Amino acid sequence: MPTQVKLDDGSVAQGIVVVKNDGTNAFANGRLPVQTDERPSASAAAITPSDTVALPGGTTRGVYVGGAGNVVALIGGAAVTFTGVPAGSILPVAATRVNATGTTATALVALF
Repeated sequence: MPTQVKLDDGSVAQGIVVVKNDGTNAFANGRLPVQTDERPSASAAAITPSDTVALPGGTTRGVYVGGAGNVVALIGGAAVTFTGVPAGSILPVAATRVNATGTTATALVALF
């Protein structure tokens, strides 16, 4: 019998991905429900990479990469390197900073 999880609205998820209409709960292959938020970004700002200064808009919903290269983003307090990101990509990350050291991608835009 597949794993079943009862969601907060009383619905049951089992063995497949289930996302509620309001986007608040999801279930995938035996994992517990997690918060999800699939709303599009409401604002954006150009990113100036810095090893010390946090993004002025707070935590991102994503980072648009205009020019190909590496992106070093601070995610959950840890620096994470995305190597060889193609131009025109959107990294779906909750970043608080993009480090100057190691970031070679250009035309970066924070999506909030």
